[in-house]
Amino acid sequence: MLETALIPDKTIITAKGDGESVDLSSASARVFLINLKIAEIVEQESFELLVFGSADGQTWTPKPLLSFDQQFYRGEAPMLLDLSAQPEIKFVRAHWEVNRWGRGSDAPRFEVSAPIREVPPDMLKKTS
Repeated sequence: MLETALIPDKTIITAKGDGESVDLSSASARVFLINLKIAEIVEQESFELLVFGSADGQTWTPKPLLSFDQQFYRGEAPMLLDLSAQPEIKFVRAHWEVNRWGRGSDAPRFEVSAPIREVPPDMLKKTS
């Protein structure tokens, strides 16, 4: 069962950027749970997480496979990434956008993480 991180625990982010590529080729399932966790954020700033895919780890999809809503507060935002219809995607990586406005420092600052784990097929079956 694949379990790793798009953004490692306790990562401090102060500018837009990209995470390391994550190899999903060892996963037996094609559905993954990504849980964006924001541990620190100050007022008047936002954090947005986008997930891009790649067949070779070099060329990335022009549009994100998954987009989290802008986050303005501490907390968690779980989302499922379903790649079952895209067998060519072998790698994913995080891209984040940050914004700061208002009084005080212009520099945004966040402490975030984004673990990703494979969801076993039996967990996705509907109960009747």
